[in-house]
Amino acid sequence: MKIIDAKNKKYFDLEFWTQHAKIIKKNRHFSNFGEQQIIEKYIKLLDIERQSKTVVDIGAGDGIRKSNTYNLFLEGWRGIGIEGGSENAARLANAYKYLAGTFACRCFVTPLNVANLLSAYSIEKDFGILSLDIDGYDYWVLDAVLSRYRPRLIVSEYNEKIPPPIKFAVNFIPDFELRHHFFGYSLSKLEELLAKHNYVLLEIEYNNVFLAPAELAGAKAVETEKTYREGYTARADRKEKFKANENMEDLLTMKPEDGIEFLKRFYAEHEGKYEIGL
Repeated sequence: MKIIDAKNKKYFDLEFWTQHAKIIKKNRHFSNFGEQQIIEKYIKLLDIERQSKTVVDIGAGDGIRKSNTYNLFLEGWRGIGIEGGSENAARLANAYKYLAGTFACRCFVTPLNVANLLSAYSIEKDFGILSLDIDGYDYWVLDAVLSRYRPRLIVSEYNEKIPPPIKFAVNFIPDFELRHHFFGYSLSKLEELLAKHNYVLLEIEYNNVFLAPAELAGAKAVETEKTYREGYTARADRKEKFKANENMEDLLTMKPEDGIEFLKRFYAEHEGKYEIGL
């Protein structure tokens, strides 16, 4: 049986929408927190839609739940969602089944394969939006992407528990497996990448950063520590939303040198698998 979504002018299987009814949220808000609305804000502010309507979602999950990009695909944007896990990859393919110009790819993305992977799907250099969340060596994947591509807007998960000015990044480890709190990169480490590729930090929403090329009109850089406070530490509901971070809460009030020693002890089993410093 077929039904029509008048807004998107596409036909969808009733079975498909019934299957996902419980996770399709009110007003079509799919992201974990407010990422979807922030993306929509920057699409207008940076005039992205006129430049490119291509999306790349690395670590796309099942394509719908906690997705920063699904609503864009529903609105007619094209692109690719990439997911390594077999179960989520199957769900991702189903989520994209009736979305023209949208492809699901099952692949574990690394700094070594990401640029060629995007090229295989004919992603243009200055594509519209990149969403990155692989809970691992994200820093090095982002570096590899920006070495060959220049997305107009990036939303990327960072390790929100590690405050400025501590610089931290998980190294590229081919057989990496997610461990509690051991993933990603800190904001101060991100600053190195922004300087290298001439990008700016626009905003922080809890555990996600929003970035854009410095040359774009409307891309105004913000001060890292102030924005970290406004976007994460000073949020009234932060501790409720991030209950699992309680055992790293002391980091926020430590001197940077003491914070580094704390992290070295905390990550003792991962010695040699990460970079850290000031």
